[in-house]
Amino acid sequence: MFNLPLPGGTTGHATGVAIATIVLGPAASIIAVSIALALQALLFGDGGISTLGANTFNMAVVGSLVAYALYHAIAGSSEITSRRRILAAAVAGYLSCNAAALVAGFELGIQPTLYHDPSGAPLYAPYPLRIALPAIMIGHLTIAGLAEAVVTAGIVSYLQRADLGLFNHAQVALPAFPSKGSGASRLWLMVAVLALLTPLGVLAVGKAWGEWSASDFENQQARAEIARTSRQVEPPPTPSGIRKLSGLWTAPFPDYAPAFIKNPIFGYVLSAMFGVGVLASASAAVDRILRRKPKGELES
Repeated sequence: MFNLPLPGGTTGHATGVAIATIVLGPAASIIAVSIALALQALLFGDGGISTLGANTFNMAVVGSLVAYALYHAIAGSSEITSRRRILAAAVAGYLSCNAAALVAGFELGIQPTLYHDPSGAPLYAPYPLRIALPAIMIGHLTIAGLAEAVVTAGIVSYLQRADLGLFNHAQVALPAFPSKGSGASRLWLMVAVLALLTPLGVLAVGKAWGEWSASDFENQQARAEIARTSRQVEPPPTPSGIRKLSGLWTAPFPDYAPAFIKNPIFGYVLSAMFGVGVLASASAAVDRILRRKPKGELES
């Protein structure tokens, strides 16, 4: 992945940020998305280690705050079960995704000006704003943003029927977050379905704009694809900064596909199960610590 002082590993597509903000609230969403980005970078090589801070700002902070502001501005004081909240979720998903992408595009586009060698050759991201912004935003304003809107609205619609307790951060009288019983069962069922749907990522063709490794700059076919998506501007030779940082971290499951598994679909499912397991274990450990009573404290 693109390892830069500024973002390059991901293009700002803030998948799932809007629904996390709607269900958890902005503060918890920022924490949850930041943890997810860290796990993606460390375990799956998605985003890059040196870009983690910038990617976290773009998706966790910008994405969560934009989603929160839009959702509550449109939903207003409507009932939790109203259709207006489904519309608000769709708009929040679409625009938070594009807001994160816009910030990432700007960060990528200013890098040739900020980071270059004495000859003027870019050290990291090679394309200026006039190429970077359209290249990133066109895909997000069309395909990625619409997909985020549909998914966010669909999940909110489902939760309105299945378990209102998951909107627990709202200032209304609702049941507590389910730790046991049917509510928890439905939650885990949804997590399982999402994990099984991860092979849809195999259907994606090529890389998102900006997700280029040092090897991509050295491969003729990859270089042609970079030029095609960059207004036919030929990329430079491998930027020295990218080459220097390319070995900073080797993920155990690169590109969500363990090297010892040849079937990419099975590799995606295994990666999803592994990621869910890590998050569930960490959540259970934190919950146990928080619930532990100090020594000598008696039950009331």
